Amino acid sequence: MIPTLTLESIISDFRLRWEAAPDVRKSNNNTRYQMVDGILSTFSVFFMQSSSFLAHQRLMQSKKGRNIAASLFRVGRIPSDPQIRNLLDPLAVQYFHADFWALWDGLNAHQQLPKFRSALDGYLVAMDGVTHFSSEKISCPECLKRQDREGTEHFYHSAITPVLVKPGMKQALPLPPEFIVPQDGHEKQDCERSAAKRWLAQHSGHLGDQTIIYLGDDLYANQPLCQLITETYRQSFIFVCKPDSHTSLYEWIAWLEQNMAVSVLSQRRWNGKHGEIWRYRFVNQVPLRNGSEALQVNWCELVITHETTGEILYQNAFITNMAITAENVAAVVEAGRTRWKIENENNNTLKTKGYHLEHNFGHGKQHLANILVTLNLLAFLVHTVQDLIEPIYQTLRQALGSRKTFFNDLRALTRYWFFDDWDALFRFMADGLEIPLSN
Repeated sequence: MIPTLTLESIISDFRLRWEAAPDVRKSNNNTRYQMVDGILSTFSVFFMQSSSFLAHQRLMQSKKGRNIAASLFRVGRIPSDPQIRNLLDPLAVQYFHADFWALWDGLNAHQQLPKFRSALDGYLVAMDGVTHFSSEKISCPECLKRQDREGTEHFYHSAITPVLVKPGMKQALPLPPEFIVPQDGHEKQDCERSAAKRWLAQHSGHLGDQTIIYLGDDLYANQPLCQLITETYRQSFIFVCKPDSHTSLYEWIAWLEQNMAVSVLSQRRWNGKHGEIWRYRFVNQVPLRNGSEALQVNWCELVITHETTGEILYQNAFITNMAITAENVAAVVEAGRTRWKIENENNNTLKTKGYHLEHNFGHGKQHLANILVTLNLLAFLVHTVQDLIEPIYQTLRQALGSRKTFFNDLRALTRYWFFDDWDALFRFMADGLEIPLSN
């Protein structure tokens, strides 16, 4: 049976699952508010992109005896902000991973995932690190630490946020995050590479027999991670490869080029204003590092120059475990360049398009900061799901033009009017915009 992915259905499924969220409160504690209501209340704030959403709904409840948090988000009782933080703080972020994969499975059932299949006949999963909190005073056991040049200690939170991307596709699908936190039994501070390995260990099995091509910046282009992806998970990678961090590899390439062993392919392209020369260089089976046990990788580079002036407009190089040929080198480079979408379509959207990823919504003493980021990412994923498959959502987004206008209207309407469900709200908006909708 194909699952329904309307907002009504998704939020109902969330409530059903979150009703089983572990509650560490003792039986003699005040348990007037349920865990599920704290989680749904938090999700509603991120979904509506409004830090004052719950305050408005508490006021509506006091004036009208009913509220939107209940009708749209299935919240039984709205806890206060401090109560929400106390409820969520002990939860482990892994509890919410299943919600990401449930939506992934739903999209797959609706035949939406094949839209993301790349020209390389695989799915591109871009990985990158993002810092979502920094302070000189506030800290918790999951904070990382660093000192600036003046010796001031800074506490911060970071995560890797894998995203399913495709060249030319405006949507990007966030997958469960992996937080970079101090690890038990390790004196050395956690890092992005270690977090990537943990993510693979936890989630690669869920991807089943799909062909996955992992994308990442130069930080990921190291032998342990490349070998892990190739030999343990039997998947592919395309990572940025810079000369200053891979001196041995580039010495090999220079020697091979002197011996005419580096292939070259040039293309002329028109960008609408002037001609460009796209020059690809590639070679297979070069050692990633020094030593007899070095992993053999395949290398390619793209240099784009202005046809008339010769100015270099773009230059970057990549390593991969996929064989590179004259027929696929353009597709390999295009996939590698798609890594930027994790910045533009995911991280920058979360920072600048209403999700306020770097805002401190609450820090807590255990896991709160990371729980809030996880629910924020989940809200972004639900928005993306709606944008992919729900006609009425798509129609309204298109009619209103920008994401900002759409959410401004949602916030204004739900502050002053009560709606029984999402369909009633969206049809009210469509009527106001004089947009005909099918029944």
